[in-house]
Amino acid sequence: MTPTLAQRLAMRELPALPFVMHQCWEQLLFLHWSFDPTLIQASMPPGLTVHVFDGKAWVAIVPFLMRKIRPRFSPAVPGVSNFLETNLRTYVYDEQGRPGVWFYSLECNQPLAVWVARTGFYLPYQHASMTAVQGPDQRMIYTSQRRGDAQVSRFEYQLRSRVGEAEPGSLEFFLAERYALFSKTPRGLRLGRVHHRPYPVAQAEVSSWDTRLFTLNGLPEPGRPPDHIMGSEGVQVRVFPLQTTDLP
Repeated sequence: MTPTLAQRLAMRELPALPFVMHQCWEQLLFLHWSFDPTLIQASMPPGLTVHVFDGKAWVAIVPFLMRKIRPRFSPAVPGVSNFLETNLRTYVYDEQGRPGVWFYSLECNQPLAVWVARTGFYLPYQHASMTAVQGPDQRMIYTSQRRGDAQVSRFEYQLRSRVGEAEPGSLEFFLAERYALFSKTPRGLRLGRVHHRPYPVAQAEVSSWDTRLFTLNGLPEPGRPPDHIMGSEGVQVRVFPLQTTDLP
């Protein structure tokens, strides 16, 4: 059941569930490459289908800043609530046609966040050494090195003019408007919801990028510049607990 536009828009609505966490995602860079859907489908667990746009699967590297991360009833904690994350992701839907994100990996430089995400959400977080320095011209220099790997990935980017919300039906809408993730747990596939306003999409100027994460996750290197680039200044997010995928 391929997701309809109505289903895509319905996922924007606030879930009728108690949320468990506050997060802020800031200074996001989305670097997307198109792939043969058959190749990406082979990396999916049972119950998930690769979501395609114009007949292509899309895989993204997304570096960004995680800020003010805290449980619902707790304040932010200095030294713990702010950290960095870079994820490698693709787009899928489940047997009910619900669209979401499948993460191949999520690099993170906060050990507690790695532990919480692995144990509470069964997400493939990876320990990494990471830095992010933003200059007076707002250009971000962002580095990441997974623990045990010799290579340092470097991203240098600057968010430019703000475009606004992605237009329904556009490629930007397809890529950005995702309000669920899927996780493979010992008890089967689970769905995790998030809620935030639609991303304020911005143009991004990128002078340096790295595709090391493809190799680390067993995917072929694209061997070319990104097929699509965009950014966002960020959103405030509510995170909801995992639920079984057979629930409406």
